[in-house]
Amino acid sequence: MKANMGKTDKMVRIVVAVLIAVLYFTNVISGTLGLVLLVLALVFVLTSLISFCPLYAPFGISTCKVKDQA
Repeated sequence: MKANMGKTDKMVRIVVAVLIAVLYFTNVISGTLGLVLLVLALVFVLTSLISFCPLYAPFGISTCKVKDQA
């Protein structure tokens, strides 16, 4: 797996995951929607930790900065 997520992408995913977790555990969101969003938050954290998003690969998307090859 080649990394396809940049620093900004990872930070945004972490912030969104923390926000979802806070809303879930303070009972602002609950029920099925809350559980689905909590699973999504977990996926965001996992993909941020490994710097790879499986959904980016088939579309050729990469938010990593390209290193100059001079």
